[in-house]
Amino acid sequence: MAYPAHPRAKPRRHTGRSPLTAPLLLFAAAVLTAAVYVTYVLWPRWPDAPVGLDAPSLPIVIAGVAFNIEPAAIRIPLQRRAGTQERVDLAYLWPSLTPPNPALKVADGAPVNPNERLFVTVASGYGTLPIIERVQTIYPRYLVLEPATGPEGLTLRGFRDGTPYQGEELIFESEKPEHFLSRCSRQGVTNSGICLLERRVGNADVTFRFPRDWLSDWRSVAAGIDKLVAQLHPD
Repeated sequence: MAYPAHPRAKPRRHTGRSPLTAPLLLFAAAVLTAAVYVTYVLWPRWPDAPVGLDAPSLPIVIAGVAFNIEPAAIRIPLQRRAGTQERVDLAYLWPSLTPPNPALKVADGAPVNPNERLFVTVASGYGTLPIIERVQTIYPRYLVLEPATGPEGLTLRGFRDGTPYQGEELIFESEKPEHFLSRCSRQGVTNSGICLLERRVGNADVTFRFPRDWLSDWRSVAAGIDKLVAQLHPD
């Protein structure tokens, strides 16, 4: 009696994971992580409440440089917070270099007397040349040929008419220009011009704004600026 032959057993399929499984899972995890991060960054949040004017000095980082700044000196309320910022705008009483007293209000809406305040802006210096490099590479093409004598110890170089800086002068310490170098508007008929003096601290620019009349006592201005820089950015 013949028996039918046993059917040949079918080969069993390999059920192991595909070699592409692990990379696909990693890719999916990376995409999910990125989506969560973007959602967190873009999700609307209430801004941090500004710090009170009587709070201690705030640690503020601008362009990777740490500064210690009194809240009362910060002119814009939203900038009164610790952490990283693009810029801060400050004001100090002159010559005391103390923040304005918040309890004292300007009477009858009268404007602040500019001769009583030194205005300061701290901002990122990325993308801009330090002032000394600008004096060496950019300003010479716009300056008049002959310098003039300013207040004792200072030299003046005017900008030519028809240039981007017309109506201004470069005023600097004759013996040590890198210590005191400002760009000032010429004195008007009824009011003083304005001077801008910059200091580069790391990658941050600290710009001081004061009335041109102060140049009559520029050494006191230079000493005050040195003191304020040390106060804002202790070594």
